[in-house]
Amino acid sequence: MTERRAILSGSVFEERIGYARAVVDGGWVHVSGTTGFDYTTMTISDDVVEQAEQCLRNIGAALAEAGCGFEDVVRVRYLLPVREDFEPCWPVLRRCFGDVRPAATMMVCGLADPRMRIEIEAYARVPQP
Repeated sequence: MTERRAILSGSVFEERIGYARAVVDGGWVHVSGTTGFDYTTMTISDDVVEQAEQCLRNIGAALAEAGCGFEDVVRVRYLLPVREDFEPCWPVLRRCFGDVRPAATMMVCGLADPRMRIEIEAYARVPQP
């Protein structure tokens, strides 16, 4: 049987909705859709680029707790309510994924809170010793 464990970030949303920031299942890490909230203060910037940076800090923390990093990401999904907000985020996203080149999808859709301007989910493989 494979190992399955939840990684929690401390976000109030995890408790209220009933999910984990990430789930490690065997050698795979499934990172939930992650927004630009700073979970320690439960604040969020109005700026989409700053939100993207915070999303990646939140995802990076979950990946680290799972025993991997951005270099292990194989799939990423970007969700934005406004299509035009995506391109300003490219330099931030390229810093984490430019050398890794995971499979990627960008979708335009509504998010749970109107303050949220980007949400990112990721899938990674835990490196084997």
